[in-house]
Amino acid sequence: MAVKLRLRRMGKKKQPIYKVVAADARSPRDGKFIEAIGLYNPLTDPHTIDIKEDRALYWLNAGAQPTDTVKSLLSQKGIILKRELMKKKLPEDKIQEEMSNWAKLKEASNKGKRKPKKEIEEGTAEVKGAASE
Repeated sequence: MAVKLRLRRMGKKKQPIYKVVAADARSPRDGKFIEAIGLYNPLTDPHTIDIKEDRALYWLNAGAQPTDTVKSLLSQKGIILKRELMKKKLPEDKIQEEMSNWAKLKEASNKGKRKPKKEIEEGTAEVKGAASE
């Protein structure tokens, strides 16, 4: 049986929330699944990603293939990196050190990414005021 890690759509119309599930590749998107391993909410700012790391690693090591979107979510949480480090058979302390370095780099790169809405609105108001003069 081919197992995939994929998203299962839930929530109301126009308000999607997704479960990250391990499912048989032949089952439909919202059909039968083996295990729910996490949640993804794209509507919050920033996106909410909550994945059980130990279960995700278990399924990946068991041969489950993640879809492109799930692979992206796992990468954002650092689970793909941790799996690669574990495949290299590094000691646990070295893996923890690499993960903390990765977390620092990720935090530093995310600092300047998004502006709060107030700053964006104020910036457009200044541009509009300058254009009318």
